[in-house]
Amino acid sequence: MTLRIGILGGGNISGTHARAVRETPGVELVACWGRDPEKTAQMAARYGATAYRDLDRFLGHRPMELVLVGTPSGLHAEHARAAARRGLHVLVEKPLDVTTQRIDTLIEECDRAGVRLGVIFQDRAAPDLVWLKRLVAGGALGKWHRPPQYYAGSDWRGTWALDGGGALANQAIHSLDLLLWLLGDVERVYAATRTAVHAIEVEDTAVAVLEFVGGAVATVAAATSAFPGLPRRVEITGSEGTVIVEQDRVVSVQLRTPVPGPPLQEDWDANASATSPVVTDVRGHRRVLEDFLSAVRTGAPPLCDGRDGRRSVELVEAMYRSARLGGPVAVRSLSVAQP
Repeated sequence: MTLRIGILGGGNISGTHARAVRETPGVELVACWGRDPEKTAQMAARYGATAYRDLDRFLGHRPMELVLVGTPSGLHAEHARAAARRGLHVLVEKPLDVTTQRIDTLIEECDRAGVRLGVIFQDRAAPDLVWLKRLVAGGALGKWHRPPQYYAGSDWRGTWALDGGGALANQAIHSLDLLLWLLGDVERVYAATRTAVHAIEVEDTAVAVLEFVGGAVATVAAATSAFPGLPRRVEITGSEGTVIVEQDRVVSVQLRTPVPGPPLQEDWDANASATSPVVTDVRGHRRVLEDFLSAVRTGAPPLCDGRDGRRSVELVEAMYRSARLGGPVAVRSLSVAQP
């Protein structure tokens, strides 16, 4: 069965979504809508879809079963809710939105409409990180020790209203979701932020300490102020060993008791450097899309649904709250109950 997909958004990430759709068997891109009609028309023409200037007409396109939302972060819930009300399944680019209040409303709307809601956190589908998740869940690491161009190219990045924050809300949220996925919920945070270099409303530099419910502690540093923009690096250390991740690959495994390593892969992430907003390597998005399509067809939960995607935004809110107050704060854990 072919599933027909619409794309909400006309920017860089929507181009990534369109390429992921083109490379995924069993789907067809049929409709596009974006805030910039010219960009939307160009993308629709490139992929053989119908371009719409009116959002309501786009949502009424049929046949169409699901939409990919890639508009500015502060519009994600609004646009996803509009799609859910029309009976469309929704796969949303990270973050799900910029506040948990909006996310809760979206989750309720999708529950009411009986449609699937998914969030694009492609780390969860990366083969090396799937291996790491199993390693951590199996206890192999033991117990936890307790030890200007990016913004200039867009009118919404670097704003509270549409970006929801800076280095934490936009760049670090992938790593925060990864930590939550691997280590569980965070109980308390202590964060500090600065706007050090860029002329933006939000922070370009952040540091934080996270205390997890299970006893683990983590330090987080995120910045769009540092030259030259190094790849993301995550180090996880327990009483039985250490694993180091760069981008979406495990680059070092040191365990007291050796285990088989992650699956061999021929090539690395081919995306542009960390200084660029352009996602050129669509394999991660394609994996998430394939998983979401399977969830729609089978009824199984997607890799990251609305309730799971809410957690990283809740954590970011707590980090900003801590930075404003100048001290540690509890993460509220207001997760929406399962229906």
